[in-house]
Amino acid sequence: MAVVGGGPIGLATAWRCATRGMRVTVYDPEPGSGSSGVAAGMLAPVAEAYFGEEESTRLMTESAARWPGFAAELVELSELDIGYRTEGTLVVGLTPDDLAEARRLWSYQQGLGLPITPLRPAQLRDREPLLAPGVRGGAHAPDDHQVDPRRLVAALRVAAAKAGVSFVPTTVTDLSAIPEPVVVVAAGCGTASLTGLPVRPVKGQILRLRAPGGGPPGFRHVIRGYADSRSVYLVPRADGEVVVGATVEERTDPTVTAGAVLDLLRAAADLVPELVEYELVEARVGWRPGTPDNAPILGPLPGRPTVVVATGHYRHGILLAPVTAVLIAELLATGVPAPVLGSFLPERFMTVA
Repeated sequence: MAVVGGGPIGLATAWRCATRGMRVTVYDPEPGSGSSGVAAGMLAPVAEAYFGEEESTRLMTESAARWPGFAAELVELSELDIGYRTEGTLVVGLTPDDLAEARRLWSYQQGLGLPITPLRPAQLRDREPLLAPGVRGGAHAPDDHQVDPRRLVAALRVAAAKAGVSFVPTTVTDLSAIPEPVVVVAAGCGTASLTGLPVRPVKGQILRLRAPGGGPPGFRHVIRGYADSRSVYLVPRADGEVVVGATVEERTDPTVTAGAVLDLLRAAADLVPELVEYELVEARVGWRPGTPDNAPILGPLPGRPTVVVATGHYRHGILLAPVTAVLIAELLATGVPAPVLGSFLPERFMTVA
C-alpha cells in the first residue's frame, strides 16, 4: 500500500499499518514540510471544543486519551524527545468582555462533560505568576497537553522506518501513477487536487520567540487567552521556545504581514508582559486543511474503495494523529469502517458518478 503525504497523519498511519504486517511506501518530497512544520502542537480536546462540533470533539477526546501511550511508545522506539508535556492549559480573559467570551465557551465545554475548572485571578497567578496583573479570570483544562510537531515528525519517521516503511521523495500529482494497489491520501491541502474533495487551505501566521539567557520560558502552562477581543495562544517549550499564534485567514498567499505580527505580539504581551524581552526568531505562514464542516474526512472514496482518505483535520492534525492512524489501519486490515468513522466519511461531500 501507499501513503501520499508525510506529515504526522501520513507517517502515523504508515507506522500503524506497517506494524500490522502491511508493506507500506510513503510518497512525500520532504516529510514534515507542510502545516506540521508550522503548527504549535497543542493537544487540546477541551480548550478547542467549539459550538456545533460535537462529533469532532468526541473524536478529539478519544485521540487525546491515546496520546500518553502513543507518545511513550514513539519515544521508546525512536529514542527521540518529542516535547510531550502535560501541565494543561490556562484559558484567560484580560478584560471583563474577554472573560465573558471565555466563560461562554467553557460553559459549553462543561456542558459536554469536559474537564475545565474556572479559576479566580489569584488562583491563576498562583499557577503562573507572570500573568499580567489585570487578567480578570480564567480556567484550567488539565487534560490539554502539548507536543513539539517538528520533533514528532522526526520520531515518526524513525519509528516508521524501523517498522519497514519505505520512503519515496517525490510529489504525487496523479494517483493513477502510484504502483501500489491501495492508496491512503493524507496530503493535507493537496488532497483536493488528487481526489476532488473540498479541502481548502486556511492561512495561519505564527511566531516563535526565545527566552533570554538560554533557559526555559518563565511559564509552564499553555496559555490561551482573549486580550481586548484578540485571541492568542502561547505554547512554552522546555528548550526556551515560545510559540505565539495564530491568525485564521481564508487566504492562500504566503505573506507574513506586519499587522498580524503586531496583533499577535500585542495580545501575547498583554497577557504575559515578560514576552517583550524575548527574542523574535521566526515568523511563518502555514495552511490548515479545512473542510466545509470543519471536520476531518476519513475513509474510502465513493466508488473507489482502494483510495482511502485521511485529511481535512483543520486545527487538529497533531491531536488526531493517533486515532486517525488506528482507524485507517483497522479499515485497511479488515475492510470494515469502524462505527466512529460514520460522521467523517468522504461520501458526505461526494456522490458516485
